[in-house]
Amino acid sequence: MPNIFFYPQKFILPNGLSVQASPGQSILDIALENNIAMEHACEKSCACCTCHCIIRKGFSSLSACSEEEEDLLDKAWGLEKHSRLGCQACVGNNDIAVEIPLYSVHHINEMKT
Repeated sequence: MPNIFFYPQKFILPNGLSVQASPGQSILDIALENNIAMEHACEKSCACCTCHCIIRKGFSSLSACSEEEEDLLDKAWGLEKHSRLGCQACVGNNDIAVEIPLYSVHHINEMKT
């Protein structure tokens, strides 16, 4: 079982968390199963970019990124080379380290209203 390390994030995970997961699980499902309130406005249907995360370790061990996911990632705030949507990125057999950005497009919109 791979180890999934979630870096500290001051709003939803101040101390960070390391958990074990089964290969094939999405990063979002792993987060939610471990009480990490990762944003997911489209309910895991690959229709938004609120579950954007950055893979700091183990990027190549994740499932392949679809064209649909790549198109949505273009809209994510803070996009980086190793960005993925948590609802689409499934873990393989290697350990990974995940950073959940402080803000998403959804949070920015809420803050402006």
